[in-house]
Amino acid sequence: MDTLQQQFIRIRKLLDITFFRILFFIVLGLMLIGALYSNVKPEKLKLSLFSVAENTIRSPATVEDKESTANKRKDAINQVQPVYSLKNEYTQNRVDLITSIFQAAIQVNDDIQDDIKKQEEAANESSTTKGEPSDDEKESMLKAKLTSSVSKDLSNQVFSALIHADNDELSIAKDLTVTAINNVMTNRISADEVENAKKRVEEELKYSTLNEQLRLAAIELGRYAVIQNEFYDSNATEELRQQAAENVEPVKILQGQIIAEEGELINQDIYRQLKLVGLINNQYSYKPLIGLVVLITIILSAIYYYFYQMKWFPEKRQTYLLLYGIIFLISIMIMKIISLLQIFNFEGIGYIFPAAMSCMLIKLLIDEKLAIYNCVFMAVCGSILFNEGITGTLNYSVGIYILFSGIAAILFLNNQQRRSKILQAGSFSAIVNVLTIAALILLPNGQYSGIEYGYYFITALVSGISSVVLTIGLLPFFEASFGILSTIRLIELSNPNHPLLRKILMEAPGTYHHSIMVANLAESACEAIGANGLLARVGSYYHDIGKTKRPNFFIENQLHHDNPHDRLPPDKSATIIISHVIDGAAILKNYHMPKEIIDIAEQHHGTTFLKFFYHKALQSESDIKENDFRYPGPKAQTKESAIVGIADSVEAAVRSLTKPTPELIESLVKKIVAERLEDGQLNECDITMKEIETVSHTLCETVKGIFHSRIEYPELTKTKQVEKHDIAY
Repeated sequence: MDTLQQQFIRIRKLLDITFFRILFFIVLGLMLIGALYSNVKPEKLKLSLFSVAENTIRSPATVEDKESTANKRKDAINQVQPVYSLKNEYTQNRVDLITSIFQAAIQVNDDIQDDIKKQEEAANESSTTKGEPSDDEKESMLKAKLTSSVSKDLSNQVFSALIHADNDELSIAKDLTVTAINNVMTNRISADEVENAKKRVEEELKYSTLNEQLRLAAIELGRYAVIQNEFYDSNATEELRQQAAENVEPVKILQGQIIAEEGELINQDIYRQLKLVGLINNQYSYKPLIGLVVLITIILSAIYYYFYQMKWFPEKRQTYLLLYGIIFLISIMIMKIISLLQIFNFEGIGYIFPAAMSCMLIKLLIDEKLAIYNCVFMAVCGSILFNEGITGTLNYSVGIYILFSGIAAILFLNNQQRRSKILQAGSFSAIVNVLTIAALILLPNGQYSGIEYGYYFITALVSGISSVVLTIGLLPFFEASFGILSTIRLIELSNPNHPLLRKILMEAPGTYHHSIMVANLAESACEAIGANGLLARVGSYYHDIGKTKRPNFFIENQLHHDNPHDRLPPDKSATIIISHVIDGAAILKNYHMPKEIIDIAEQHHGTTFLKFFYHKALQSESDIKENDFRYPGPKAQTKESAIVGIADSVEAAVRSLTKPTPELIESLVKKIVAERLEDGQLNECDITMKEIETVSHTLCETVKGIFHSRIEYPELTKTKQVEKHDIAY
C-alpha cells in the first residue's frame, strides 16, 4: 500500500506541470473514445441488390429521403391545374363597341333627316332641290363614323341593313344584341369555346322579331362581338405550383422504421434506402467519431473547469483530480464489461450497472457538487454503451435510470457521515431504481409478463446492492492510497471505543477530559471561520496522546499526587514536557493515523516557549539556551492546527483560574492569542487577522458557557442532613 501511495504521489506531482496535466486529460479522453466508439460506429450490412434479408432491418437514424421527396413534390406540381383568369372588362368593351355601331347608324339617320329638312327649307327659297343620299353614300357616312378595322371586319350586308332600318328598329336591335352579348360573355369563354359562344349569341338572336335583314345584321354583330375572355395566368399557376410543392412534407425514413422484413427481397428501392441510412456504404463515415470526440471534449472541459477554474481546495487539487479520474475510469470499465453482455440479447442489462457507486465515492471523498456532475457524465456514457438492440445511438431509458440512481444516493448521504449510512444509501438507491424502472416500462404502455417485471426489479436491486458493496470495498483503498481523510473516517476516529482514545481514558483520564474540552472549543472556533470543525474536534482528541507515556508528569493527571517536577531539574522537566509532542506523533504514526491528525499533534504547540521551567532554570544556572526550552515545532501550517493550539492553551489557562469571571476569561483569551501572534506562531498558516478576531470572540463565548458560575446551596437543617452540592447551570 505504501508503494502504491508513493506512485500516486509521484503522479500528483507530475500533474502540477501543465504538459502532464494536458497529457492526463488526453489519455482520459482516448480511453473514453476506446470504450464508447464501438457503440457509435456505423453498422455496415453485407447485402447486395436482389439478395434476401436474413433479419429484419431497421433504420438506425432519421434520414430524409430526398429522392422520394422530390418525386412527391413533382407529383403535387403536376396535379395543379392551370389557372385561367376572366377578363370581365372584355364584356363591357365589346358591348360598348356594338352599341357604338348602332349609335353610329342612328346618328347617320339623324344627319340625313337634318339634311333633308335643310334642303326642304332651301327649296322653298329656290326651285333647286337635292334628293335623299344614295345607299352607297349612306354606307360611306356610316363607315366614316367607325374605325377602319371595324369597317373591314363587318360585311356590307350589315351596313346595308343598318342604313335601311329606322331609329326605332335600330334601338330594338341594339338592345337585343347587347343583351345577347352580355348573356354569353358573362360566362368564361376559352379559346376553344369561342365558336360555341358565338353560336349561343346566334341562337339567342335567331328568334327575335326583327326583320330578316336586320336580324342577320344583329347576328353578325353579335358573333363579331363575342371573343375569348378567359386567358392562362402563368403567374397564378406558378404560385399555386410553388405552394403545392411547399406543402409537401419531406419524406423521411424514421429512426426504428422497418426498411426490410426478414426474408424480404432487397429490391432497388430498399437497397437505395439502406444506402441512404448508411447501412450500405463503401465510404467510411467520420461523423459519429467526430460527434463522440465533441461530446467527450465537453465532458473533459467541464471537469477541467471544475478543478482549475473554481477556487477550492487548491492544495489538494491534483490529488482530487487523479482520484476522480480513477473513479471515473473504473465506472466506465465496469459499464463496458456489463455492456458486452448485450451480445447475449439480455433485455435491460444496463439496469444492473451499479450507478450509485461512483457518485457515492465522489460525494464521500471529494465533493457533493462534483458527484452530481459525475451523475450526468455517467448517464451520458451509459446511454451510449447500453444502446444495443435499440434504434438510434442513445438509450435514454438507461441514461435516466443512471442519473436518478446516482442522485438518489447522493441526496441520502447528505449530512449522513457514518459508514453504515452507505448501506442505507444503497438501499434507498435500490428503491429509487425500482420506481424508475417501473416508470420507464409503464410509460410507453409496454406489454410485459410477470417474469419480465420480476427480472427488471431484480436488476434494480442488484444495482443498488452492488453499489454499496463496491463503495464500501473501494473507500478504504482510496482513503489509504491518496491519504484522504474523509468525513466518515473522521467520525470513525471520534468513536470513544477507538483503541487510542481508550488508552488516553484509561492511562491519562485528566488528559482525556482536557482533550474533550479542547475539542469543543476548537470545533466551535473553526466553524465560526469556515474551517473544518470536525477535523479540529478529532485532532483535539488525539493531540495529547503523547502524554500517555508519562501521564503523571502533567498537571491534569496529578490528582491527589505530588508533582514529580518538584524533584527534577528544570531542563529535565522541560524535556519531558516537550517530548509529549514527539511521542504523540510517533504513537499516531505507529497506528497509521491520517496525516492531518498527526500534523495537529505535532503543530499544536508550534515552537512555543516553556517560560516557567526556563525562569526556574535561570535561578540555578545562568548559562542556558532559550531554544532548549522551546517545542520543536513545526509551527501551525493549517487553520485547524493553529486553532487547536490556541484552544489547548485557553482551556489549560482557564482551568487554572480559581474563580473565572467573563471579564477575566476574555482578558486571558486575548492575552494568549496576542502572545501567539507576537511569538510568530501563526505566521505559517493562512489564517487572517479578521479570522483570528472571530476565533477569539468564539472562544470567549464558548469558555464562558463551559466555565459559568455555580450556585452554592446552603446546608439544610440537621434533621435533613445531605451533602453540599455544586449544581451546574
